[in-house]
Formats: sequence, C-alpha cells, structure tokens
Amino acid sequence: MRISIIGSGNIGGAIARGLAKGTMFKASDITCTAQSDETLEKMRKIDPDFILTHDNVEAARNADIIIIAVKPWRVEMIIDEIKSVLDFEKQIIVSVAAGVTFDLLNTYLTKNTDFDCLATPTIFRIMPNTAIEVMSSMTFVSARNASKEQTDLIIHIFNELGNAMLVEERLMGAGTALASSGIAFALRYIRAAIEGGVELGFYPKQAQEIVVHTVKGAVDLLLENKSNPEMEIDKVTTPGGITIKGLNEMELSGFTSSVIRGLKASK
Repeated sequence: MRISIIGSGNIGGAIARGLAKGTMFKASDITCTAQSDETLEKMRKIDPDFILTHDNVEAARNADIIIIAVKPWRVEMIIDEIKSVLDFEKQIIVSVAAGVTFDLLNTYLTKNTDFDCLATPTIFRIMPNTAIEVMSSMTFVSARNASKEQTDLIIHIFNELGNAMLVEERLMGAGTALASSGIAFALRYIRAAIEGGVELGFYPKQAQEIVVHTVKGAVDLLLENKSNPEMEIDKVTTPGGITIKGLNEMELSGFTSSVIRGLKASK
C-alpha cells in the first residue's frame, strides 16, 4: 500500500514522520510533496527513504491513499491539479484542511469532469494534532461514501499514530479546538507552570522536568484508572490544605472559564 502526502509542511510532515515510525508503512511507501526545496530537504534529512517530489500529479497517480495537507485556501487548487489522474474506484482521498467540508471537497473533485457519472469519491476528513510525529496524536476522523473496510483502515492507520476517534462531520470544528488547538493550550499551561516553578526557586530546566512529568503523571492516572479529573483531584485536596487553596486562587483568576472561552473561540 502506498500513500502520498500532498503538502509536507508542519502537519503533513508530522504525519509522514509518524507513519514512517509505524508498522503499516515504510518510508519508501510514503511520497511527500512540497513547493519548496527547503521543505523537501528537511524531509530527506528525517528519512532518506521518503519519496520526495514537487510533482503533485505524479504523487497522486501512484498512491492508494492521498492525503491533502495544504492550507484550506489551496485545497481547490490542488484538487484541480490532480483530479485528472484520480481513480475514485480504487483511491481514498483524505483531507486535513480545517473547515473544508465534505460538500466542498465533493464539488471540487467532481466539477467539470465525467467522474460524477462513473464513481463517487471516497473522502475522509481528519484532524490530528502535531503530536502525530511522536505517535501520540488525538485524531478525529469523519467519512463520506466509505465502506466499513475503508473506514476501519483509516482508523487503524491513525490509531497507530496515537488515538483516532470516528465522529460526525459536525464535530470536526469542536475536535479541532479540543485536540488540535488544544495541544497548544496544554503547552501554554505547561509554560506557565514552568515560569511559576522558576519563581518558586527552581532553575528553568529543573522546573520543566518537574512540570512535564507531573502532567504526564496526571494523564497516566486518568488513562490507567479510567477515572475523571475530579476524582483524582479529590485525592490530593485535603480540607484546609494547600492544594485546594491553590485551586481556588486559580479559579478566582478565571482558570476554568478562560479555558472554556479559549476553546469556544477556536471552534
């Protein structure tokens, strides 16, 4: 099975790096395209076995799965460029472009062609986050005109790169805020906690090590115990203790409401 990633920038490149670390694809099965030599050279340094090219048409022609990982405003242009070589009966189209709906993708793929009377394209929309390059992404997947086997395949591919969740298309925007933008929000908390650690007397590298492992420990507790955050918080908030004082001070500054407002603004 061969996969082509059209647009090997931040997210496309992260997907390629993650796929190459998994078991389903070798780097030599992955074609990466980019406009600039600099981007392709960066991918070559990561793994010399990637197939690298500026030719989107050739990349699309030779793939079983085509991932379109360009900016949303470039999606129509890219599809216009490659659609003459697409085989809707054999190929799966995957879009990573936020906000580009199935209806738009289907219109781009079938307009001014004879494809609409021959076959209907199988399209997936996915929304990973940048942790996909270390095989730890939360990836949302939506399907249009896909068989169960095709859907299972895409879910399996992205489960290997972290955790994949099949959702209705209407939830893709919310998923973007919660997981894709959300990774930046989590990192911003980590940054703030590191700065607080320095103010408390630790050196920056020490503070970062402490905070990163603390956050990892919190996540591991939730995953291992299958509990919710409040249950784990209750274990460390004794009456009159320092933890509840700290939590209440954060809430007085609008911690929870700020997080929720930030998520809603990112949707």
